[in-house]
Amino acid sequence: MNRYISFVFFLVYFLTSCSPKNAEVLSNKQPLPKRKDKELIGALDSLSKVKPKTFYSKLNVDFKDKSTNISFKTSLKIVTDSATNVLITYLKIPIVHAMITTDSVIVVNKRDKCVERQNLGYIRENFGVDFSYRNLEELLLGRPLDFYDHQRFFVNVNDSAYVVSTHKKRDRKRLDRKPKDDIVLTYELNRSLNELVATSVFSPSDSTKVSISYLTWQTVNNIKVPETVEIQVETPKNKLFIKLRYDKAEIDEPQELIIVIPDKYEKCR
Repeated sequence: MNRYISFVFFLVYFLTSCSPKNAEVLSNKQPLPKRKDKELIGALDSLSKVKPKTFYSKLNVDFKDKSTNISFKTSLKIVTDSATNVLITYLKIPIVHAMITTDSVIVVNKRDKCVERQNLGYIRENFGVDFSYRNLEELLLGRPLDFYDHQRFFVNVNDSAYVVSTHKKRDRKRLDRKPKDDIVLTYELNRSLNELVATSVFSPSDSTKVSISYLTWQTVNNIKVPETVEIQVETPKNKLFIKLRYDKAEIDEPQELIIVIPDKYEKCR
């Protein structure tokens, strides 16, 4: 039980219909305007630099894998480039309180009255996804994952989005067939170049893929942040689906990040 609750908590960092006020209304027959590669990469660079000082939101979370289907609520607090605080509530009862920093993970399991303290290697060891603290912030705030403007990119266009990838399309297919020690990052931009439509990360060496779809966005204090997000994590052992619905979001309001560990709590087993 300890491991499962911690697992659900951590994957919150990864996953309705579109709200007309947030979604772009486009005809499938209307082609996207031609854009220069430099313009698309510049748009990704701009999105990667959107960093509110603080962020707060309530979250409704749906989680599903091969053996589990559960919904719960969380509150999320972020102090950018510093720490993230999550409180998970199930049936209106707080069951997990967690703090993630740039180099550590603390998970307080209120149901089993225990605590787990780990470094960030905890993510890879327990969940099969090698994400840094920066990556978790990027995912939650809708920034391009692991984007660096000095990388080489290849541009394509599908029916509804501009696609920018670290690999050519034919190379991505080749990696699927013959795993290599490489990471494939793919970003999809909307028509106006002001929102991410999706991001995916594929690791051929361990056959792990993370796909993030940003279905709707909201504007808070003149900054766009996600409103509805779907995440799929595929590993050789499991396939996970998570949906996040953000509610009552706040940006650049004072946020206090505190985690209380009762003295009687022992290490989780």
